[in-house]
Amino acid sequence: MKAAGVRWRMLALMFAGTVVIYVDRNTLGALAPILKKELNFTTEQYSYVVSSFQIVYSFAQPVAGFLTDLAGARLGYAVAAVIWGGAAALHGLSTGWISMAAFRALLGLSEAVAIPTGTKMSTLWFPAKERSIATGWFNSGSSIGAALTPSLVIWLAATASWRFAFLITGALGLIVAVLWYAFYRDPQAYRGLSAEERAYILDGQPAPTAKPNWREVVNKPRFLGIVIARFLTEPAWQTFQFWIPLYMVTVRHMDIKQFALFAWLPFVASDLGCVLGGYLAPLLATRFNLHIVNARLATITIGALCMVGPALISFAVNPIVAILCFSLGGFAHQMLSSMMYALMGDVFEKPEIATATGVAGMFGYLGGALFTLALGQLANTLGYEPMFAVLFAFDLVAAGALWLFIGVRRQPAYA
Repeated sequence: MKAAGVRWRMLALMFAGTVVIYVDRNTLGALAPILKKELNFTTEQYSYVVSSFQIVYSFAQPVAGFLTDLAGARLGYAVAAVIWGGAAALHGLSTGWISMAAFRALLGLSEAVAIPTGTKMSTLWFPAKERSIATGWFNSGSSIGAALTPSLVIWLAATASWRFAFLITGALGLIVAVLWYAFYRDPQAYRGLSAEERAYILDGQPAPTAKPNWREVVNKPRFLGIVIARFLTEPAWQTFQFWIPLYMVTVRHMDIKQFALFAWLPFVASDLGCVLGGYLAPLLATRFNLHIVNARLATITIGALCMVGPALISFAVNPIVAILCFSLGGFAHQMLSSMMYALMGDVFEKPEIATATGVAGMFGYLGGALFTLALGQLANTLGYEPMFAVLFAFDLVAAGALWLFIGVRRQPAYA
């Protein structure tokens, strides 16, 4: 008997992998106040550690995306999970910021497969009308992983050591590798997929072309809109992941254990943004008779406007209000972020999805790295709050660029 709902099982695998990726990725940020003391980091040196991941991750994404399109997701993602789990565990052997930066770079190299694979999976396994829901759910794994990390790793550091915290979180990557390789298949290779579900998945999807082509991807005018938007919006998420703990401990004077009690709030709000954005886009398309692309862009615009939260953080009267401002920012960013991943399936052919996502991700993480380095230089002079306000302006410009380059005009509305 053929199984039903297989696409949701594949999505659950991708979701679980994304949760673990962001636990491994965010362990550094959660432990940053401890690491600065234990390893004698300066704020500037901490920015070098963070940016080492971002820079390597950015340049590895196009390669990871192209290889995913060329060779398939099953083996590539499993091998990457083994490497990123090992890299995360190796953080525990660090003796200073230089060795930490080296392990961080290895983590960035291996985790670059994550978003291209997730975007390709959602395109292969879901019809166009469900794609934003799928990307919203798998992208919510980043928020859930980030929400779980502070309490988990601060508890591990308090009960054992910060080195032990890196070891335990790194081991999760090995578990992901085994589960993914054992259970993931593309639709054409999944023998238990029913004819009804296969037809449903293929509904409204264009026929694939022969193979990915870098030149065709980057020469599409719409790609420029994606690149501009990713470059401007990615700094917000990188800031939330790696700088909130330092800001709350050093500027708002929260104890690290007290911070752990509230650190999950911005990321739970981010998770709500992912899921709500996924359902909001098709709702807007149906309710207002919008083309699905324009409905996604409307959702992105709503998210950009909600990024006003971090811009107002200098007016927060106490640390809890500051965390709530970050929470609104997390909600906003992940709403627009999940929609940008969904747009990739609207703009590019199936064999190009991971390639295009990887190239766009390169520019996104370069934007994040540049902002991280600027924050490391200016945090102790200009201060954190003006830099947080800049993120709001970035997202507004990004939304405008997407409307300019991708907005659909005089075409049939989505049904």
